[in-house]
Amino acid sequence: MSVFNGDDGEWQTELVRIGKNDATLRVLKRLDPATESPLDLHLVQGISRGERMDIVMQKATELGVRRVTPVLADHGMVRLTSERAAKRQTHWQSVANSACEQCGRIRPPRVDRPLRLNDWFGEQRDYDALRLILKPEAGTPLAATEAPTGTVCFLTGPEGGFSQREYEDAAAAGFHAVELGPRVLRTETAAITALALAQSLWGDLQA
Repeated sequence: MSVFNGDDGEWQTELVRIGKNDATLRVLKRLDPATESPLDLHLVQGISRGERMDIVMQKATELGVRRVTPVLADHGMVRLTSERAAKRQTHWQSVANSACEQCGRIRPPRVDRPLRLNDWFGEQRDYDALRLILKPEAGTPLAATEAPTGTVCFLTGPEGGFSQREYEDAAAAGFHAVELGPRVLRTETAAITALALAQSLWGDLQA
């Protein structure tokens, strides 16, 4: 069997002993799977209700995202206390970890603690990132964007989308509006489509 530590590698092992609450493995050799994407993807996702966020966390992990930042937006329908925000972060990280194991990755994406979108605008420090906000009828398709040289940061709205004020704040923070086609996509569909298209254009899903 193979095991990974979520940090720096994967190893082929054999089971030596299994107990009620633990197991002993013998490490045979280190493996070097080519499952981590060369494209540095950061998804800033408007928090949505129900299982939609779980779907985004799972599929974003499968598509190679390295970091997910859940944000509370003006038109979002979710309200989180500090305690609930911490529990949601733990839950979403668990979803990402499970997806990481299923798809063969060795490094789960980092899931940040939820925060207000405007607070995140004030905290961001990745000045070299290609910053893209998904906006219906933006006029510029994602496929027309030039290939990035560093991190690609996608900003995706919740069920109700972003407010005009948030679009303006995003533009002031260096985000360029792009669209994914002629139809308005649900929040989880938009995030998954954007990541898949980015991997197809610039990452390891290129034909």
